[in-house]
Amino acid sequence: MPAPHAHSPAATRVFAQRFSATRRGARLARLLAALQLVEWGHPRGTDHHDAVTIVVAELAANAVLHGRVPGRDFALVLAYDDVQGITRVEVSDTHPGRPAHARPAADEEYGRGLVLVDTLAANWGTHDRVGPGKTVWAECAVPRGPV
Repeated sequence: MPAPHAHSPAATRVFAQRFSATRRGARLARLLAALQLVEWGHPRGTDHHDAVTIVVAELAANAVLHGRVPGRDFALVLAYDDVQGITRVEVSDTHPGRPAHARPAADEEYGRGLVLVDTLAANWGTHDRVGPGKTVWAECAVPRGPV
């Protein structure tokens, strides 16, 4: 009888969910992403947890405010790669327009979302998705502690 194979834990863990393209849907995406990060071992109040949660909030808000197509949802995929120490956030919507990276004036109330994403993420960008629309993605590195 062959010896059983030892299974190592999955290197990549994934959370995926669709949300209504409303302010409530964007809020729920942020809350569920924050909860998922805790379940993956990234407690609230840590730099990684806070950075990923803010990135999810900003990309979900953009999907609702700028990427909304009536009657269509947006999707969130959160993937944590234990080996590379990266959490990847993907937010997909059905609007064809790409996000514009603006530099708002100091007295403007809006337009800082992608500035935050650019600051918090190691890398971010967009790509086409299957079907109409696009996916905006960002990768946040897990800070390495002392060895």
